[in-house]
Amino acid sequence: MLRMELVSRRDPHLREVVWFAACCRALTLLLQALFNLLIPDHAADAFHPPRLSEPGLWDLLLERLLGGLSHWDAEHFLFIAERGYLYEHNCAFFPLYPLSVRAVAEGALWPLQRLLRLRSRLLLSAVLLNSLFSVLAAAALYKLGCVVLQCRRVAFLAAVLFSVSPANVFMAAAYSESMFAFLAFSAMWQLEKGQSWLSGLLFSLASGVRANGLINAGFFLYSRGKCFALQLQVGSGSVRKLPPLWKQLLSVASSAVLMCAGIFLPFALFQYYAYVRFCGPGTGLEQAVPKPLLQLALDKGYRLAAMDGVKPPWCSQRFPVVYSYIQDAYWNVGFLRYFELRQIPNFLLALPVTLLGSWAAWTYIIANPRHCVTLGLERRKSEEEGKPRAGFCCPAVFVYVVHATVLLAFGFFCMHVQVLTRFLGSSSPVLYWFSAHLLQEYEPLLWSEGTGNQTAAPRSEKSLLGKSPGSCGKGTSENPIVRLLLNPRFITPLGKCVLGFFLSYWLLGLILHCNFLPWT
Repeated sequence: MLRMELVSRRDPHLREVVWFAACCRALTLLLQALFNLLIPDHAADAFHPPRLSEPGLWDLLLERLLGGLSHWDAEHFLFIAERGYLYEHNCAFFPLYPLSVRAVAEGALWPLQRLLRLRSRLLLSAVLLNSLFSVLAAAALYKLGCVVLQCRRVAFLAAVLFSVSPANVFMAAAYSESMFAFLAFSAMWQLEKGQSWLSGLLFSLASGVRANGLINAGFFLYSRGKCFALQLQVGSGSVRKLPPLWKQLLSVASSAVLMCAGIFLPFALFQYYAYVRFCGPGTGLEQAVPKPLLQLALDKGYRLAAMDGVKPPWCSQRFPVVYSYIQDAYWNVGFLRYFELRQIPNFLLALPVTLLGSWAAWTYIIANPRHCVTLGLERRKSEEEGKPRAGFCCPAVFVYVVHATVLLAFGFFCMHVQVLTRFLGSSSPVLYWFSAHLLQEYEPLLWSEGTGNQTAAPRSEKSLLGKSPGSCGKGTSENPIVRLLLNPRFITPLGKCVLGFFLSYWLLGLILHCNFLPWT
């Protein structure tokens, strides 16, 4: 009941989160339009298919205003939404987001077809959808934080930080990050509330947006495994009330198999679709492809479906997975492949999020050594007494720290490291929870917020961080980020580093990404 009370429909903090997120999105769109007008686009060697229809006046105006949000990977998503999976390397981008963009362009924006060509309506659709998803993701993160952290003030601050995320430009551009963040955070929140089937559905949809959605199956497996382990540790007086062990095992195993199958299903279906399209018999597709797109394939070496009757090499593999083949063959993604001297600038770009993620994991481990060693599967006396700790170092955060650490390690060693900021920023709440935790602990300007309905800070956090400055009560709905920015002279050096990271990456991302400069 306490968890439900923390998320009230009349919550002023939630209203402030939504309002601030909407304002930040509007400011982002305004700034990218300004930078797009003032700075000429860089001639980047990136996917840039030719436009097959002449733009009208309104198309040119829309391109001027929102064209900065259609660069880099956004070109792939918009091309897929318009033409489908024409080229083999398009299959690195999962279908749910471009399908949603096309649905809105053909549905809600259908009355604009006389003014805007399809490509323009797709871009407008992507911007509108991402604006909506980013606001909903901020709200979902706040609700998730209230349930997991049991500390409304830190949850509120984390959700506000999400609105100025260092990955902000990717939340606004025609990328799938906003949609994925909304689905992932919402699924986590529903799982924390005990809504397993709704959570499974949202996780399944998330895996149809991005490949790393498959890792989210770990949340459900851990939740089921923890419940089973804790049931085995109940007192002898309660054993009789529990079903037999084999029934418990059967229930846990069956639900885990069903949920994991549901989460993996979109990925499997998409790989099957790619196999049928690119490995099946020729369908004469080349004749249906416009000549400029065929010429692009010849010039760039892009593979079309059933081109010349030659099947791609991945078709003959025992497990023909096009996604892993594309990452390997087109982008040279693999373990330690990015560890080259010429990639040092990209490693420096990823350094802030790497340090922040590593620091978050270390802080949690130091505060909860026994909990980490036992994987949180040991029944604690504090849980039996109904007095769980609150804040970032509370036991419930364990699985989220593990998830974030796995993503961080995988991204650092196996991916193009410059994408690590948006990879973590759209997939894990830990980046925002820990940043909020640091600001709440070290910023005196935030210590005076709220005096009612307070909960004492965890003893381990006090010993770890020194004097505990605040509490986890309701607090005020005044925006803490605005308070800090209006009083820059009183911000501590640590606070300046945290806010500097968030705000500078927001601004730099808009300047560089929106003009085809290297910010991917």
